[in-house]
Amino acid sequence: MNRRDFIRQLGLAGSGAILIPVGLSGCVVAPPSKPLAKAKPTPPVSIATTADSPLSYGNPLLRPHAAGDGTPRMVVVFLRGAVDGLNVVVPHGDHNYYKARPTIAVSRPGTQNGAIDLTGYFGLHPALQPLLPYWEDGRLAFVHASGSPDMSRSHFEAQDYMETGTPGEHNTRDGWMNRMLGVMPPSQSPMQALTLGESVPRILTGRAVVANMPTGRDATRPTLIDKPEVSQAYAALYAQDAALGKSYRDGISARKELLADANSSEQKMANNGAPLPNGLSIDTARLGRLMAGNPDIRLGFVAVGGWDTHTNQGNGNGQLAGRLRPLADGLATLARELGPAFNDTVIVVMSEFGRTFRENGNGGTDHGHGNAMWLLGGNVRGRTIHGHWPGIDDKSLNEGRDLAITTDFRAVLATLAEKHMRIGDPAMQKLFPQYGAGNPHALNLLV
Repeated sequence: MNRRDFIRQLGLAGSGAILIPVGLSGCVVAPPSKPLAKAKPTPPVSIATTADSPLSYGNPLLRPHAAGDGTPRMVVVFLRGAVDGLNVVVPHGDHNYYKARPTIAVSRPGTQNGAIDLTGYFGLHPALQPLLPYWEDGRLAFVHASGSPDMSRSHFEAQDYMETGTPGEHNTRDGWMNRMLGVMPPSQSPMQALTLGESVPRILTGRAVVANMPTGRDATRPTLIDKPEVSQAYAALYAQDAALGKSYRDGISARKELLADANSSEQKMANNGAPLPNGLSIDTARLGRLMAGNPDIRLGFVAVGGWDTHTNQGNGNGQLAGRLRPLADGLATLARELGPAFNDTVIVVMSEFGRTFRENGNGGTDHGHGNAMWLLGGNVRGRTIHGHWPGIDDKSLNEGRDLAITTDFRAVLATLAEKHMRIGDPAMQKLFPQYGAGNPHALNLLV
C-alpha cells in the first residue's frame, strides 16, 4: 500500500487531520481545531559564488593507539528512514550542491545556520555541533558515498539487506551482528550483546542469545517475566524441548544479569545523584554505563527513526536539524558514559540508503542511494572523510539522481570486524558470506 492509499483508508484526506509522531516510531491522529494555515516555504539558500573549493578529505591527526581494557566493543546506531547524508556531511565546496537544493541546502560555513567546516570542501550540519570536539581530536570520521550495492529504494527491503549483511538475498535467516557473536571468543556470560527496544531487531536475530532492554525511564523496572511463578511456568513449558529450554534459560540468565548491572549500587554511585538526560540520551547513557561496567557486553544496538524527510526537510534549521540535534547529544552521551571503555569501542552510525541529490517540489528529498556512514571511537582514524568521493555533477550521479556509491558498507564493517573485533579470515566468510575473502577492500579506519 502506498502512502496516499494509506491516508485515504484512514479517512484523513481532505479532513485537515494530521499524523503526529510519538516517540521514535509511533504516531497518533489529531483532528484540527481550526483550518490549517498553509506552510510558509523555506527561504532560498543564498549562493554567493559558483567557484568550487578543491576537494579535500581532511587531515588525520597523528596520534598513538589509545589504551583501554583490551576488550573490543562495537555499537551500531541504525537511522531508520534513510537520513540525508548530503545534509549531514555537506559538500559545501561544490556549487552543484546549492544549485540542486535551492531551499534545503545547508549554507556555507560562516553564514547563519551554516555548515561547520571540516576539510575546506566538506562540512558538518550545524545541529551536530556536540560531536565537533570528537572530530577535532581525531576520534570522529565519516565514510561518504557509502552504502549497499543493491538498488532497492524500499525502506524495509534495504534495511533487511543491511541488517543481514547480504544485499539482494531475501532468504538470509540471521543478522550479521548475531553471526558476529557466533565467531567471537566464547564467554561464560550469556549477555554479550544488548539491544535497546522492546524486541530483538533483524540485525541481531539468530542462534546466539541477545539481551534486550526497553527504552525510556522505565527500562529497568521488573516485568511479568521477572515474577518467579511466571518464570517457573515458562521454564516447565520449555523443558520439554532441550534446545528451546537452553535458549530460555540463557535468556533469563542474561536478563537477570542485565537488571543487576543496571540497578547496582555502583551504577547509582556513578550517577552521583544526577538525573538521566532527556530523549535518546536516556538510553545511550544507560547503554554506555552498562557496557563500561560489564566487559562481557561486546555488542550494542540502538535504532532511531524519523529520517524519511519527503516534505519540509529544512536546511541548517528545521525538521532534519530537529532530529540531528538529539542524535548528536545521544552519541556524545554514549561516548562520555563509556568512560575509558570508549578507547575499546567503535560506534557505527548507518542508514538503509541516502536521499535524492535534488530537492523535490515539497521542500524535501526522496529515496536515494549513496549515503555517509559515521565512525566514532577512541581509536578511530578520525578528522578525515574516508572512501572515494564520486562527485555530484550530472554525469557522476547514480541514475542521474543520487549520490553514487563507491564504498560497499560491508567494506567498513568487515574492516572493523577484522581490525577492531579481531575476527580472523575464515570466520569472515561466515560473517559476510557474499563478500570477498580477506576483505580485499579493507579501509584504513583505525589508528
